[in-house]
Amino acid sequence: MTSPIHGNPVRETPPGKRRWRSLARIAVLAGFWALVAVAAAAGMVAWKYRSIVGAGPGRLETAAQPGELGRWMDPFIGTGGFPWMCGNNFPGAMAPFGMVRLGPETTSLLLHRRALNTSGYYYGDERTIGFSHTRLNGTGATDGGHFLVMPSLAPAPGAAAARDAGERFSHRDEKAFPGYYAVRLPGPGILAELTATRRVGVHRYTFGTGPSPHILLDVANALGGHRSRAGHVRVLPGAREIEGTIQTFGTFAGRHGGVTVHCVARCNRPFAGFATWDAAGLVSGRAEADGDAVGADLSFAPGSGPQAVELKVAISCVGIANARANLEAEPGDFDAALAGTRREWEGRLGSVRVEGGSETERRIFYTALGRVFQMPTLFSDADGRYVGLDHKVHVAEGFSYYTDLSLWDTFRTVHPLLCIVAPDEQRDICRSLVRMSEDGGWLPRWPSGDGYSNSMLGTPADVMLADSYLRGIRDFDAETAYRAMLRTATNSTPPGSAFSGRSGVLDYIRHGYCPTERVDHSVARTLEYAWEDHAIGLLAEALGHRDDAARFKERGQSYRKLWNPETRYFQPRDAGGKFSRPFDPHKLTYFDSKGVYTKDYVEGSALQWRWCVPHDGAGLVSLFPSREAFASELDDFFRHANAGVGEWHPGSHYWHGNQPDIHAAYLFNDAGRPDLTRKWARWILRTKYGTGHAGLDGNDDGGTLSAWYVFGALGLYPVAGSDRYELGLPLFARAEVRMKGAPLVIVADNVSAGSTEVRRVSFNGVPLERHWIRHAEIEGGGILRFEMEGPSASP
Repeated sequence: MTSPIHGNPVRETPPGKRRWRSLARIAVLAGFWALVAVAAAAGMVAWKYRSIVGAGPGRLETAAQPGELGRWMDPFIGTGGFPWMCGNNFPGAMAPFGMVRLGPETTSLLLHRRALNTSGYYYGDERTIGFSHTRLNGTGATDGGHFLVMPSLAPAPGAAAARDAGERFSHRDEKAFPGYYAVRLPGPGILAELTATRRVGVHRYTFGTGPSPHILLDVANALGGHRSRAGHVRVLPGAREIEGTIQTFGTFAGRHGGVTVHCVARCNRPFAGFATWDAAGLVSGRAEADGDAVGADLSFAPGSGPQAVELKVAISCVGIANARANLEAEPGDFDAALAGTRREWEGRLGSVRVEGGSETERRIFYTALGRVFQMPTLFSDADGRYVGLDHKVHVAEGFSYYTDLSLWDTFRTVHPLLCIVAPDEQRDICRSLVRMSEDGGWLPRWPSGDGYSNSMLGTPADVMLADSYLRGIRDFDAETAYRAMLRTATNSTPPGSAFSGRSGVLDYIRHGYCPTERVDHSVARTLEYAWEDHAIGLLAEALGHRDDAARFKERGQSYRKLWNPETRYFQPRDAGGKFSRPFDPHKLTYFDSKGVYTKDYVEGSALQWRWCVPHDGAGLVSLFPSREAFASELDDFFRHANAGVGEWHPGSHYWHGNQPDIHAAYLFNDAGRPDLTRKWARWILRTKYGTGHAGLDGNDDGGTLSAWYVFGALGLYPVAGSDRYELGLPLFARAEVRMKGAPLVIVADNVSAGSTEVRRVSFNGVPLERHWIRHAEIEGGGILRFEMEGPSASP
């Protein structure tokens, strides 16, 4: 999760700038609470009305209908809640793993604040300013918003003011399912419908009788009002096309010099007139305009009755010619595009079929499963060309190149799940990361578009790549990936490098931990580096590099160096070995503006980071006086957690909305208490997810929380960086998971009784005398049975 209150993701910070960050924290925190006060005074109850969220979306009636499984996915879940703490999901239209995420951008009537949800759509807003083609999904970063389209009954001078204020809409006039979004704009009486193929956004606007319809294309739009420059727009009336180019500087793109995106938009109807605008104003009949604020206004002849105007917008980061080639490669009108994308979504959602459970549980499950297919972003064009991390054009031969990888989040749950439900895409993601290391020189941490964003910490690509290899994804250059891992694990990046690498890695190697006076976020980094080193060790072992395997497995034990046996917490130490004081394990980073207690942690308390050794749960248990003591203190960690979903203040105990502790329920297994793993995993499934706009406990971060739900509901949880799954308790009586060989059938006998007491777990009839199972055991299919108290079910 990116820092929801600070507003921007954690980024590597040179030591000389740290005190300025503390001042910035104070300023931003003060501004945040001022915003909260204003919103509360104005009665923005949308931040809290979770109980009525089912009353709005879905009331609009259109001819478009979801598929059999698509009807269970609710794109509005996680689009609202408390700002910056919300899921940050968007309800718009896209194809699985597409380049285009076409959706509405909204703003509030009171604050006129864009991007209260960083994906562009915030459920509490009452107005839309148009429909743009790019965004991240579920993250704390506001990037994208390219090529905003707005239907209107007024020419651009009047519509410009309308764009600033937006058109009012009601949630009763919205509809969404996988690959489709629609909203009725009551003011102008326009029905807006959106769908998408992989590289093309497809719009259909149905106008009533009356004034001439207009479609406005704001080429210079950037999500959240971020800076844009060097725009160009050209209208080609004979071809019914518009070309556009813009460079934008979003939260992440601004860190690496911006991203340039091109589009070709093609209409199904001839233009009755056209105009272009720039900073100086609108000029009717002018075909081209350049500048930092450019766009085009298309007008159409009025009709005697309702008329539909369709617009297809293809994008590319390579150039206009490639955008046009992408448009030609994905032909068809709105209905054809929707039909194809709907079929693709049905196939994706069909990778797991569940039986039993309540309607609410099935709705949450398929929504969560669908979110997993919404990131990362396809970045290669139809001809394979893409812009690499060196900002040069390359060709992806034989694979699709992906970017926008929220790796610090997604390596924990999303990528292990993709190894099962989308192995071909996961293979291409691995190939993309290897190519990034070749193009840019380093494996990235959070690649954004064509650059290194350097968001968050550590080198999570190490864990993700090792995890994929160990879970059977072998068709990528693992040796090149391995060498790239070694480079960042043993070397500091040179000054001026585009990638910040492992901050303090040489101190970490020298001392066995990151000294607090020399390395920012020293505890968090040490724990992350240990996890990453352990994964490198396992990959080295699998590749036959025995000496490296032993060395990195030993480095994987570095977490022990920061364990204070007196307090039983991971605490910062200086280079001399002294533990730092003062120490308050309950203090959250968000409420410690000076960093007195929390500067050595990231996005959480020392209590939340206490459990961040998922790669060696047994080793973590051994640090406590006994297994019973460990289980008791971990049980307290959950018992004192906030019970609601999406609370504005997560508290210092278990926080499901953030990454460092989301595996914690499965650590009970290592203490010999699988009953408590089942108890608390089930508690999370039932209290930290919902069917409303505030139905997530924090940022979804590219599907991280959603993938957690999918695994939890199946009774499994991946130990990232290995080939293991911890065993929990299935939510459904039966689930069938598509595997490489035969299906994996997961049966939970008598689960409907609500008991968490399991008598026996078996695989293919053989009892499992352990709390985990390996990927190699299940990849060929089989029956994983959880026998609970009560009568058995048939497989």
